[in-house]
Amino acid sequence: MKVAEQTPLSALHVAALTKEAGFPDGVVNVVTGFGITAGRAVASHPKIGKVAFTGSTEVGRHVMVEAAHSNLKTVTLELGGKSPNIIFQDADVKSAVDQATFGIFFNQGQCCCAGSRTFVHAKIYDEFVERAKYVAEKRMIGNPFEASTDQGPQIDEKQMDKILEYCDLGKHEGAQLVTGGKRHGDKGYFVEPTVFANVKDDMKIAQEEIFGPVMSIIKFDTEKDLVEKANNTIYGLAAAVVTNDIDRALHVANNIRAGTVWVNCYNVFDAAAPFGGYKLSGIGRELGEAGLEAYTEQKTVTIKVNQKNS
Repeated sequence: MKVAEQTPLSALHVAALTKEAGFPDGVVNVVTGFGITAGRAVASHPKIGKVAFTGSTEVGRHVMVEAAHSNLKTVTLELGGKSPNIIFQDADVKSAVDQATFGIFFNQGQCCCAGSRTFVHAKIYDEFVERAKYVAEKRMIGNPFEASTDQGPQIDEKQMDKILEYCDLGKHEGAQLVTGGKRHGDKGYFVEPTVFANVKDDMKIAQEEIFGPVMSIIKFDTEKDLVEKANNTIYGLAAAVVTNDIDRALHVANNIRAGTVWVNCYNVFDAAAPFGGYKLSGIGRELGEAGLEAYTEQKTVTIKVNQKNS
């Protein structure tokens, strides 16, 4: 594992645990360093036959280029996302808000499959926005090692500044800032849980990956063209639908161009369930049987059989 330069300590701790658990030396290796040096060395190494990368679409492209220029190693990529979360009018609003806010605020919004494009039916839109505001403002921001904390800091100052720039951009584009949109406190890289209403699908906050705790709520009136609007993004990692109508849920799930679709839940994973994206969200799958196949090669062996004359 070559881990991101911003987050080496957790992976090094895992490496220590594997040693403590009795793994033989060399089975699990953790490499720290910058992407431009250590990451490039892995992607371009002629004796490495397979690379799995998780990160941004931009860096994923660089990994593919280095792999192609070296030994054409197999590459699987789990990249960015701008996942739609569709809330229909028959949903229980309180449960839907809890699911949707968890889907976007989980891990400070620093989650590739974050439900950052929240489509809500007009009949429940106003109530949904009010409840989302309440939930966002109730979240405890602080030390992530404290049990009472709901949201910790962003990974670094650069990411915090990027998120705040998107908040300013959302206001400039005409979206309604319901709550949040500012830095929390003056120490650390904390961003307030942010909710935007009256978001249009073509706004940058609805199209570009923010990778932060910013919910963009888009109103819809009918199901006509809804799937097309939900698919109107360069990404296709995940999606969700909240409804009591199983036919409606299956229709959306079957037509959304995303590798994972959750129905009446969000961020539910299982080691047996393949995970990966369509479009610019990646190539290949992790987990499940499909994840193992990426580490295998098919081989054909043909043997001539000599037959003795009778």
